[in-house]
Amino acid sequence: MDSDLSYLMRGFKMLREPGIRPFVILPLLVNVLIFGGFMFVGFELIGSGIAAILAWLPDWLSFLSWILWPLAVILVLAIVMYSFSTVANILASPFNGLLAEKVEEKLTGKEVEGRETFASALASFPRSIWREVQKLTYYLIFAVIVLILSFIPPISPFSGVLWFLLGAWMLSLEYCDYAMDNRGLSFKESKRRIKAQRSSTLPFGMMVMAGTMVPILNLFIMPAAVCGGTMLWVEKLQKLEGKG
Repeated sequence: MDSDLSYLMRGFKMLREPGIRPFVILPLLVNVLIFGGFMFVGFELIGSGIAAILAWLPDWLSFLSWILWPLAVILVLAIVMYSFSTVANILASPFNGLLAEKVEEKLTGKEVEGRETFASALASFPRSIWREVQKLTYYLIFAVIVLILSFIPPISPFSGVLWFLLGAWMLSLEYCDYAMDNRGLSFKESKRRIKAQRSSTLPFGMMVMAGTMVPILNLFIMPAAVCGGTMLWVEKLQKLEGKG
């Protein structure tokens, strides 16, 4: 069995499989279009965000600027890139579910009853949107907690790390969930299984989060992460005892 950190790389390799490539096109197209807009906003936020954070430092703490600079970059990138991923995943969710279905069938050799075609994927759009709204609500609850912690002086210098970890956790939940949604598992059950395998799912999410911060690579992250998350489902999450 490969390392838990390798699921994303294995997902990238899966994109080249002949039976998978046709189902990568639409998620990839959505990613490219949305990424163009978010890149412009992101660069603006990085510049103003770093300047604002450094301006908060009193003169006697100016020596900490070399620490806060990389943390500020991580903070802004984590928020912007997760927001980009969230919007992209909402719009591409039906097609990501279809891709997860085809990946699972490729891995197991067994047919999965699900979206089946691009037309059926479009028909499932309302249900997919509701699933994404559940994920977004779950994220916002913890985002408020992290935001509050970011204003507490002993913790605030490390807020960038907290945002990164939150984003990583949410991305592991996002991309492991498609296969479970296809199987009719509730969002609550999906969270339970992912938490039970956090030693595998969190490193996967961290790899995805890091990948979203790399230009060009982040265009292909979404379909690759869907493949990697589906592999996690087939190899580990599916084996957990279900609660419905």
